[in-house]
Amino acid sequence: MSEITPDLVRHLGVLARIQLSDEEVERLTGELDAIVGNIAKVSEVATPEVPATSHPVPLENVFRPDEVGETLTQAEALSNAPDQADGRFRVTAILGEEQ
Repeated sequence: MSEITPDLVRHLGVLARIQLSDEEVERLTGELDAIVGNIAKVSEVATPEVPATSHPVPLENVFRPDEVGETLTQAEALSNAPDQADGRFRVTAILGEEQ
């Protein structure tokens, strides 16, 4: 017998303050029942020998060595700037006042 009943779905709708039509109650009853069934299947195979995981393949960050390289000079960085002042990019104020 199904754990999810139309009455339970209606009750959940009231708790969530969602007005559900009869068609929505019927559809959600089936969908929620399938979800609960799938969770139950996973719970059956979840044993202490099987570690919990969020990814099937272990993830790890790969960092490159931090090496000093060629950098732009201030003049090169500002060479294509539409506007510049005092060796800096000049942009329109976005806060409505100068900082």
